[in-house]
Amino acid sequence: MSQSVPPPQPGNPFAGGPGAPGGAPFAPAPAPARNNVGLGLVAALVAALVAAGVYGGIGGAIEREIGYAAVGVGFLVGFAAAKAGGRNPVLPIAAAALSAGAVYLGQLIAIAVIISKLGQSTFTEVLFQNFTDVADLWKMAAEPMTYLFLVLGAVAAFAGAKKGAA
Repeated sequence: MSQSVPPPQPGNPFAGGPGAPGGAPFAPAPAPARNNVGLGLVAALVAALVAAGVYGGIGGAIEREIGYAAVGVGFLVGFAAAKAGGRNPVLPIAAAALSAGAVYLGQLIAIAVIISKLGQSTFTEVLFQNFTDVADLWKMAAEPMTYLFLVLGAVAAFAGAKKGAA
């Protein structure tokens, strides 16, 4: 009595594709299309606002600026734009502009945090009721490194958008 052994099947039996032993009985869903500029811009704006708050909070807590944090803000904004919006060429440029704005807003938040730590008024009062004064103080305190951080954030956003779209 001889047993017949079935011939080996072509391909990798451990790949887990449809019809493979132990594999799924269906094909995986296709990846979602990512070419939505509007969604990418909204994601970049939300990431910019969140990152500005974190950047400003850290800067205000330690009472100094950190270049790496500005790069992180930019990369986060660009990466979020690309992941949500895809490869549209508008997104890296928009992310760079939003990132520069986020770094600037973060610097204003840091100034407001530092002033509020002096005990005269709360952070929200300093930032929202005296916004013009905070912006004027930023202008007076700005030095070349301050502007460099704005540029670094924008460059990192552009690179993050290119990296996220890949």
